[in-house]
This record gives sequence, C-alpha cells and structure tokens, in this order.
Amino acid sequence: MQTQKKAPLRQVIWDYVVILAMALLMALNYELLILSNAFAPSGLNGVATMLQYIFDFSVSYFSLIVNIPLAVLCALTVDRQFSIRTLIFSLVFSVLLLLMQNKVIDLSRFIYITPDGKSTLLAPVISGTVNGFIYGMTIRHGASTGGTDFIAAMVHQRYPAYSLSHVVLIMNCAVAGASYFVYDFNIEPVALCIIYSVLTSVITDRIIQGGKEAIRVEMITAHPEEITQEIISKLHHSVTITHVIGGYTHQDKTMLVCVINKHQMPRMTEIINTYPGTFAVVSTVSETLGNFKRIRG
Repeated sequence: MQTQKKAPLRQVIWDYVVILAMALLMALNYELLILSNAFAPSGLNGVATMLQYIFDFSVSYFSLIVNIPLAVLCALTVDRQFSIRTLIFSLVFSVLLLLMQNKVIDLSRFIYITPDGKSTLLAPVISGTVNGFIYGMTIRHGASTGGTDFIAAMVHQRYPAYSLSHVVLIMNCAVAGASYFVYDFNIEPVALCIIYSVLTSVITDRIIQGGKEAIRVEMITAHPEEITQEIISKLHHSVTITHVIGGYTHQDKTMLVCVINKHQMPRMTEIINTYPGTFAVVSTVSETLGNFKRIRG
C-alpha cells in the first residue's frame, strides 16, 4: 500500500503563517467594522454577533465555546488536519478579538461607526469583501474560519447529497432572517447581512479559483507550424496538434489546442490575427493540474 506523501516543511510553515495572519485580519475586521454597527455577518459568527448585541456576551467567548467541540467532532469524523488548522485559526481569532474588546489592544480610534450607531452600506461592503479574502486564503491553505464550516463538513460527510454550499446557504438565510427580530424589527440588517454574505461568497470564489483559472484556445488553421512556434517563443507554452476533418468540406484540417494564462489572451489574439483563415474557440478553464507553467510577465 502506497503511503501518502507529506507536504514539505516549508509549505506547512507557510500555511500556518497565512492562517495566523488571516485570524488577525478577521479579528480586526470584527473590531473595526462589524461589532460597532447594527448588522449580523454570515454563519455562526452572525449568531455570536447578535448575542453580543442583545446580551453583551462576547463573540470571542461564543467562538471558543462553539468551535472547540465542533473541531473535536470534525477531527474524529471528517478530517483531522483540516480541523486542527481551523481550530488554531479560531483560537487565535478569539484571543485577539478579546484583547481588542477589553482594550488591551486599543483600536477604538480606528473603529468605523456611523453617527447614529446604526449600520450603513459601507460597513458590510468592506467587511464582507475582507471576510471573503480571509475565507478564500484559509481554504487555500487547508483550513477555514470555523463555525458553519465544521457543521457543513459533518453534514456533508453524513449526507453526501447535501453539498457544503447548500448547508452554508441555509444557515446564512437563517441568520439573515433572525437579524430582523434582533435589530428592532428592521429590514435593513437583513439586507446588509445578505450583501455581506454575497460579497464574501464572490470574493472567496475569486481567491480560490482566480489563481488557478486559465484560458483554453482551440484553433483550426492552415499554419500549424508557424503558430506553434510563435506560441512557444512568445507565450512560453506548447500546443497539442490534432488532425481533424471538416464536417462541411470533408477536407483534412489541423487543430491546435493550447492552454495559456488569462493575461496572455491579448498576445494570443495578435498571433491568431496574423494568420488569415485561422478559426479559434476560446473557453475558460476553472483549474489546471499537473505540468502547467504560470507565466507572470
């Protein structure tokens, strides 16, 4: 039986550095943008925010009380490494936020709050965008922000038909609905929670997939050798050459298939336009695996 290859120590250290940095950023996000404005973010932290608003029970304590047992259960039933990394994120986030709330780390002069103490569009827009970045980065480094993700992972493990996104969506809808009753029967916090959740989801998807996306170009041409050499020399990618037959003319054709980085598309267009009669189909590749070179320049 082949044993699973462990990640290099340097990569593991970098993963934890990123996770710790994201925990700090999330604590700042809650202290400066979320807790001082009357709206609930998504997930279990949204529940924690509402409890703090009603009972003055710190989000930090709620996060510790909820995430520690959930991490243990998830480690036993789903994924040990994911659970440990997520628990570390939750512990660091909770401790840092507690220090900020108790003014051990005093950031009160930087807190964004509207004159009447009620939330406006700016707070959820910025905090939702920041949270999407945090969530995407933690996922890319083998962790998450805890809470809802633990529950979603365990539900999906038990009932595979339910996807993680569906479980999270249901929980976020419940938080948004509850915020109407918590924040003085006002519809604005519901809308702001939805905006926060949507922005978090969009930014998360961009962070997770954005660095892995590429462009697939399929070309039918009478100049396969020339185009191939230009792609290799100018774009530093190779091509797959396939001989095909035209369905209308029944003539032999050559098809070139090439996967390039997104920012290289304008140069690819210049190459294609150089050879009259070349026909190309372009599609987005959501992720590339294996031997694919990412060109920065």
